[in-house]
Amino acid sequence: MNNVVTIVQARCGSSRFPGKILHPVLGESLLFRMIERLEFSALKGDIVIATTTSSLDDNIEKLSLYNGWKYYRGDETDLLDRHYQAAKMYGADIVLKIPSDCPLIDYRIVDSIIAYYLSGDYDYVSNLHPASFPDGNDVEVMSFQTLEKAWLSAEKDFEKEHTTPYIWERPDLFKIGNYLWDSGQDFSMSHRLTIDYPEDYELIKAVFEILYPLNPSFSMNDILSLLEKRPDIFKINHHYAGVNWYRNHLNDLKTIDNSKTKII
Repeated sequence: MNNVVTIVQARCGSSRFPGKILHPVLGESLLFRMIERLEFSALKGDIVIATTTSSLDDNIEKLSLYNGWKYYRGDETDLLDRHYQAAKMYGADIVLKIPSDCPLIDYRIVDSIIAYYLSGDYDYVSNLHPASFPDGNDVEVMSFQTLEKAWLSAEKDFEKEHTTPYIWERPDLFKIGNYLWDSGQDFSMSHRLTIDYPEDYELIKAVFEILYPLNPSFSMNDILSLLEKRPDIFKINHHYAGVNWYRNHLNDLKTIDNSKTKII
C-alpha cells in the first residue's frame, strides 16, 4: 500500500506579514487550526510540518513537539529541497503538498483530489493548474519519483522556491492532471481565503469565530455561504483577490497566463 505523506510548508519569516501562521484564532495558532482541519481527511496519511533551520522558526519546532506533530527543518528558500528531504525522511510514496497559508483548507477537497490522483495513472495532480477553487485551497499530489525527478533536474531559482513549477512546465515528461471546482465556476480570482496580509488574517479570524462553534469541520460551501450573507467580511481583503506569486514569473511560466493573477 502506498504511503501518503502530507507536507505542510511553514515558516515565520514572511516579509509582508511576519509570524502570520502563529497568529491566534479561538485560543490556538492558525497553524494549529489548519492541522486540526487536515486531520479530518481520510486519505492524508502522515502530516509533516516542513519548516526551516532559521532561528525564527524555533517556535514552529516547539509547537510541533508540543502537539506531537512530525516535522522536518530544512532550507529556507529552496522549498523543492525541503519537500524532497521531508518526503524522503518519512518514507513517502505519494506526496501531498499544502502550504500553511491555507488555514481554511477543506478536508473534503483534499480527499477528492487525492482520490482523483489515485484513480488515474498520474505523476502529478493539483487544483492549481489552472486554478478554479477559492484561493487558499492549494492541493498538489505527486509520486515521490516525480518529486525526486524535479529535485534532481530543476535549475532555476523560482523552480526551487515554489517546488512544483518544473513539473507544471513539462507535460512531455509528466502525466499531469487538474481537478476543477465542481461548481463549474472559477472562484480563484474572486475569493481570497489565504493569508499573506493582515487583512487576510482579519477575514480568516472572522470566519473561524462564526463557523467553528457551529461545526469545527465547516466546509468550503459553508464559508462561501457566509461570505455571501456577510459582504462586510468578504470585503475585508477583497482588494488582494487574485494576487499570487505567479505575477512575478509570467515570463518564465509558459503554462500560466496573466488572467490567473492580479498585478499590484
